[in-house]
Amino acid sequence: MQISYHGHAVVKIQTNGQTILIDPFINGNGQTDLKVEEEAPDFILLTHGHNDHVGDTVALARKKDALVIAPFELATWLSWQGVKTHGMGIGGTQEFDFGKMKLTQAFHGSSYTTEDNQIIYMGMPAGILLFIEGITIYHAGDTALFSDMKLIGECHPIDIAFVPIGDNFTMGPEDAACAVEFLQPKIVVPIHYNTFPPIVQDPTVFANLVQNADVQILQAGDKVEK
Repeated sequence: MQISYHGHAVVKIQTNGQTILIDPFINGNGQTDLKVEEEAPDFILLTHGHNDHVGDTVALARKKDALVIAPFELATWLSWQGVKTHGMGIGGTQEFDFGKMKLTQAFHGSSYTTEDNQIIYMGMPAGILLFIEGITIYHAGDTALFSDMKLIGECHPIDIAFVPIGDNFTMGPEDAACAVEFLQPKIVVPIHYNTFPPIVQDPTVFANLVQNADVQILQAGDKVEK
């Protein structure tokens, strides 16, 4: 299995000949190395409905009829766009061809803004737990710090965690470091920073605050070293 980071909250997982993209915000993302025309995922996983996370989902999914897995309301709306979807609820777990996926809670918003400036509610935001090839991966999505992260880490020992550090819209470095203490992952990768002016951060500040985890500060295209 190969796990790589691609700017903002975009994560790619390649496993058993299949490609998974999480929150594929590509066009308009100055931090990514990906190009929509070069990507053809088998699965797309979404944490919530904000435009900088839904990103290029529809265009990517149509390439090879990828399955989009997302919180129920978001999945329903995307199905109306002609995309094959599977909706899930917070706390729910489901088996897929690539492995098992569970949605966790996240404290954030979830809406999609259309080109004509309409805001569409997309249900609850989520984090994602993945159980693939014996490895547990946690993508926190966009979230504030919350105490039940302790339960997530205790109930599902985490090998690799992706946590936002950008502040303003999500946790900042200090709260994200506290989240790592709650989650107790073996490896943690900071995400969701430096894409826009309000979320500019120095990830080394976060790294210096973290104890008892291997912090890997990745550039777009870098792979997680397991």
